[in-house]
Amino acid sequence: MKISILSNEYPPNVYGGAGVHVEYLTRELAKLDDGAHEIEVLCFGDQHEDEGNITVRGVEPDFELPYQDDRHAKFMDAMARDLIMAGSIDDTDILHGHTWYSHLAGCLAKQLTGGKLVLTTHSLEPHRPWKREQLGTGYDGSSWVERTAYENADGVVAVSGSMKEDVQSLYDVGTANVDVIHNGIDVEQYRPRPDRSVLEEYGVDPDQPYVLFVGRITRQKGILHLVEAIHHFDPDIQVVLCAGAPDTEEIGEEMEARVETARSETDNPIVWLAEMLPREDVITMYSHADVFVCPSVYEPFGIINLEAMACETPVVASAVGGIPEIIVPDETGLLVDVDPMEGETVEPADPEGFAKRLADGVNALMSDPDRRDAMSAAARERVEEQFSWQAIAEQTLNFYKTLLD
Repeated sequence: MKISILSNEYPPNVYGGAGVHVEYLTRELAKLDDGAHEIEVLCFGDQHEDEGNITVRGVEPDFELPYQDDRHAKFMDAMARDLIMAGSIDDTDILHGHTWYSHLAGCLAKQLTGGKLVLTTHSLEPHRPWKREQLGTGYDGSSWVERTAYENADGVVAVSGSMKEDVQSLYDVGTANVDVIHNGIDVEQYRPRPDRSVLEEYGVDPDQPYVLFVGRITRQKGILHLVEAIHHFDPDIQVVLCAGAPDTEEIGEEMEARVETARSETDNPIVWLAEMLPREDVITMYSHADVFVCPSVYEPFGIINLEAMACETPVVASAVGGIPEIIVPDETGLLVDVDPMEGETVEPADPEGFAKRLADGVNALMSDPDRRDAMSAAARERVEEQFSWQAIAEQTLNFYKTLLD
């Protein structure tokens, strides 16, 4: 079959979990059935690759659509790219869209080519109200695009059981085939790779135990709550924050202020790496970390936890979204209750209480090396058995075949 993958992110332009998903899923799909399927990727950027049965075409408009508000620029840019994508697809069997950025392209191409439209639920706009800070009323536009796409989809891939419930409760997907196919991990790439020199290069003390965060500076990832939790950490714990790409200038400034406050009010060494690190260096950071912390307040799946677990690092994470489908409490890590506010927001009702619970989890593991060692081995074993990309690609291809049949 011919499979058209539509995505904002594709290497080398990957900044989040959706981009990681698209990269590895595409690679593994291309291997199935002895490479019999034609894989076409259309993405945002200047990529232009032909390798075996994979063709990659980056889309870069040579024009700019007008907009009413500077915060609309990103939304209108995505719409322009989607129009180009939709007109660039010839006959295809499957149109597989990832995130709202590419969903309009999928909707239009479905009408123009007759291909089956598949969407993967990496996140859902109604559960990310803080995006209004970034997009203004462009958030209403992205929400409309997302709703329209789901209500026109032939198939929906939910990355967790929680996301399946969410998409079915939010949108009219009654005529679509909805299936749960988890995210995955490259277990050969993500494995323990210690290297003290990498830590020293980034200013991390390899002789002092540390907890690690990796992710974007966005309210969704809960990074500000983690910084507040440092006030409750045992004082000998080093904190390494691999946190960059703030959603807005305002949240970037808020992050800076909170980190400076934590540095002045605690004895904990805090290393904040604001640039996006190369993947191999991130793997080394995971490999040396004693505990990985995922304080997300909204997380459809949480692929970042798989990365840490594959590197034999136990996890302290929020019990939200798909995370409880990854972490086995007291076996591969600890889960922390967010206790969200009522209504649309997913912020904790008691932010200080949430920060304290995160700290309690971190302190409990950091003070018990034997418990951490047992969790490290169990974490790696669980990832190998349940979350390989090959198995996930096979499930995805079978899902395509079901839609075509």
